[in-house]
Amino acid sequence: MSETSPNSSNSASSKIFPAAIFPGDRALLAIAGADAAHFLNNLLTANIEALAPGAGVPAALLTPQGKMIAEMLVFNASDGEPLLLIDVGRGFADDLVAKLTMYRLRAQVAIDRLGEPATALICLDADGRTDIAGEDFYTFRDPRHPRLGHRLYGPADVLEKIASDIGRAEPAVYHRRRAELGIPEAGQDYVPADTFPHEANLDQLGGIDFKKGCYIGQEVVSRMEHRGTARTRTLILKTRNGFGLVGGLEVRAGEQLIGRAGECYGSTLLAQIRTDKLSDATQSNINITAGGVELDISKPEYAKF
Repeated sequence: MSETSPNSSNSASSKIFPAAIFPGDRALLAIAGADAAHFLNNLLTANIEALAPGAGVPAALLTPQGKMIAEMLVFNASDGEPLLLIDVGRGFADDLVAKLTMYRLRAQVAIDRLGEPATALICLDADGRTDIAGEDFYTFRDPRHPRLGHRLYGPADVLEKIASDIGRAEPAVYHRRRAELGIPEAGQDYVPADTFPHEANLDQLGGIDFKKGCYIGQEVVSRMEHRGTARTRTLILKTRNGFGLVGGLEVRAGEQLIGRAGECYGSTLLAQIRTDKLSDATQSNINITAGGVELDISKPEYAKF
């Protein structure tokens, strides 16, 4: 494989410790062929045709009703020949392959789910290290936030050596970082089939292009954007007692249900919250709780809503 490396951004202030993490719950798809970018661009929420080699973008495949079938990271790994890599939750991979295959029709694309020995490695706080780039694996910066580091894709034995050199950490380290930044992932923090992209903050994370042409579910998503009807948003919750909670708990303002939480990492968890009901509760000084535990609630720093 040839190395690809996107433009880096300055994240010196976010350095804590280098950590190499095998997520274990991700699958990798390869979309190749002359029509690869155009094919995905007609299906996904993000602008894939504008994606430069070495760059990545979050995106989603939607139902015609605008709800997510799968959310993913798409990276342009082209090096002479068109090649796009899709990093998606393992539990959604087979359905995504089936949907893409169904839509392929006469497009000149090949759709493959990559198995062993290909694997994924997340490297946090590893800016400046030369060993996270190489000729026999791909390196991309996570497009959602600089503090989510780099994602490496390649042979398991090669990535194992990198992980040993950097220092391995458990997936919970990555998920806690992600939760503290307010960046949700399907299966961990929400159920895609019941979620609009706005509710998972995909529009805030650069995963929806409102200027490109049509894609599946585009009319619903565009209407939510231009009418401002997205009342549910993903927010950051922290327990006031410092302890963790069971994932999936109802979030309440007093007795009123205002949302549902995802998995908890340390004392931090993400939840889809009705922002109008939260505003009413805040103005009335009503406590926010889940499972009887009081919570502090905040917007992610990237949020413009």
